[in-house]
Amino acid sequence: MDIQQALATFGVTDQTLTAEEKTFLEQNGYLPLYNILSPEQIKTITTRLAELAAEEGDKAGLEVHQEKGTVRLSNLVNKGEIFEICFTHPRVLAAISQVLKGNLKLSSLNARAALPGEGLQQLHVDWRGAVEAGDFHVCNSIWLLDDFTTEYGATRVVPGSQNWSKTPQQEMANAMEPHPNEVILVAPAGTVVIFNSHTWHGGTLNRTDRPRRAMHSYFCRRDQKQQTDQRASLNPETVARLSPAARVVLDVGEK
Repeated sequence: MDIQQALATFGVTDQTLTAEEKTFLEQNGYLPLYNILSPEQIKTITTRLAELAAEEGDKAGLEVHQEKGTVRLSNLVNKGEIFEICFTHPRVLAAISQVLKGNLKLSSLNARAALPGEGLQQLHVDWRGAVEAGDFHVCNSIWLLDDFTTEYGATRVVPGSQNWSKTPQQEMANAMEPHPNEVILVAPAGTVVIFNSHTWHGGTLNRTDRPRRAMHSYFCRRDQKQQTDQRASLNPETVARLSPAARVVLDVGEK
């Protein structure tokens, strides 16, 4: 089974996204997909994430990296069947596929909770430098487990910047500052925001008294190195429960 067959198995077709959604994503570099997660799914996921954070303690997130002012968890593929939706949902895969031209695999699946008074990031891209317009290597998705609001530290993006062939650091004197064209991704919990990872983006300050919780299923082209080496990180029990199509998306075989 190749990646195109795997995507078809999950129900990805040319009609999975509307023409308007495809155009919006292509032009702006991001696309909100509403009502992907139900309230029941959100409760199950956040309960599991809280359990993992308690179990892992000060080692939480170490598989990828830790970040001041946040609670991070990594390698979620290996930590519960509930997380499979993050790399098998047809509308999410269709949008990722559009950016990466059908040539995709999961790079990593992590969670990030920005703590009160924290979460502000400089504008950045999720790649080591600028790329030519259309030559995209990575694409991310933010799974909103809480409402994203301006007070809650929602992610900011600069629409169209994926096509500028430059990074924020090449253009801005201080990438922590607001960009005149930035948009704050305000959306309800259960939304998944797809964004071309070459689009300038960054977290904003959480001004509430609660953590702002989200997951990130991050994809790359199949010729690129994964952020989490799925073959090395997954235990045999995890691989055994995955469908053949899911294994293709993860780029793993039997272990």
